[in-house]
Amino acid sequence: MPNLIPILIVFVLFFLGVPVAFAMLVASFIYFAFMCEGVTMFTMVSSLLTQAESFTMLAVPFFVTAGTIMGYGGVSEKLMDFCEMLTGKFTGGLGATNCLLSTFMGGISGSSCADAAFEAKMLVPEMEKRGYTKGYSSAITAASSCITPIIPPGIALIIYATAANCSIGDMFMAGYVPGILICIALMVTNYFISRKRGWKGSRERGPTVKEFFSQLGKSIWALMLPLGIIMGMRLGWFTPTECAGVTVVYSIFVGAVVYKKLKLKHIKPIIVESVNNTASVVLILSAANMFSRYMVWESIPQKAASFLGTIAHNRFTFIIIIMLFMLVLGMFLDTAAALVILPPLLLPVATGLGMDVIHFGIVLCLMDTIGGITPPFGVMMFAVMGATKVSVKDYLKEGWPLIAAVFAVILFVAFVPESCMFLVNL
Repeated sequence: MPNLIPILIVFVLFFLGVPVAFAMLVASFIYFAFMCEGVTMFTMVSSLLTQAESFTMLAVPFFVTAGTIMGYGGVSEKLMDFCEMLTGKFTGGLGATNCLLSTFMGGISGSSCADAAFEAKMLVPEMEKRGYTKGYSSAITAASSCITPIIPPGIALIIYATAANCSIGDMFMAGYVPGILICIALMVTNYFISRKRGWKGSRERGPTVKEFFSQLGKSIWALMLPLGIIMGMRLGWFTPTECAGVTVVYSIFVGAVVYKKLKLKHIKPIIVESVNNTASVVLILSAANMFSRYMVWESIPQKAASFLGTIAHNRFTFIIIIMLFMLVLGMFLDTAAALVILPPLLLPVATGLGMDVIHFGIVLCLMDTIGGITPPFGVMMFAVMGATKVSVKDYLKEGWPLIAAVFAVILFVAFVPESCMFLVNL
């Protein structure tokens, strides 16, 4: 049996309220200092820096910074106006706008928590004014934030691709269809709930041709960003990290020159927010990298793969086990940490049963994300609740149909690999 004391320490510290990054660091240092021979302090410290120094992982701070710049530069507002123009006339129009905005924001914010917090502040007060309950407004905001990590350049896709040593470009391509399917499922669910409760649209009529093209002209700079990211990598113009750097330059140009809302006074808050958001992700990744070294040292991935192989006799059984496992784990563990730790454990079994590395990564990302909108520790749930001050009881009472809709799409994607792989295979 491998030494499982560090894993026990992690869970004990986590349930005591210690942040997951520090819990993994403490457990790793205890193991390598007192339970393992032949490992120096220099080796332990250098392992912390290895992940942070990765050229591929430089894409994370660049995309985070680009999203922050676009928030201050007015790009998010233009996207909001465009989405409201498209969906405002329908029953439950603002709820549909919420879902559609998350789909477009996926190519900009790259962060589910950033998306959830931003939309909660922008849309929930307006939805309440138009008769929506606070619980439902908060729930649909959190549920739609599940789209953001899957639509490029979702940070979860980059983290998994790095951990699994697969193509970031392929992960980006595979993420589009699942993200769009979740958007459609949430919009359909929102329509039936809104029709039952009598929530009308925010516009009395649809846009005229002139209004449509006028708003499209204002929003096209933001709408073209996801397409530019994919085409740039597919055509070989730049790597994912270089693409992230180009996105920062592009966001500065659009905010300062096109929309003229990005000012010199915004430099300080942009830097502060970007550093804070990046530091939390990189700290978790570095701690997870060190913790993964402990697992490799104890041969835990091989033993876990062997155990799963004895109970999962085919691909479908394995998918069901992993989905249930990820649903529970996602309620407790940060997405970044889970997507660094789990691929070495699970990929050998997945590939042995015939699963594609890209398809398996999409399922992992989706399942870990849905855990973020469910109690007890869903990060997107808390981001929304912190902004709207809604209770957990009201959130769950109003949100369970939306969570069920997201889960139904994940089941479809898990058991129909072509749903996310056909774009990759073109």
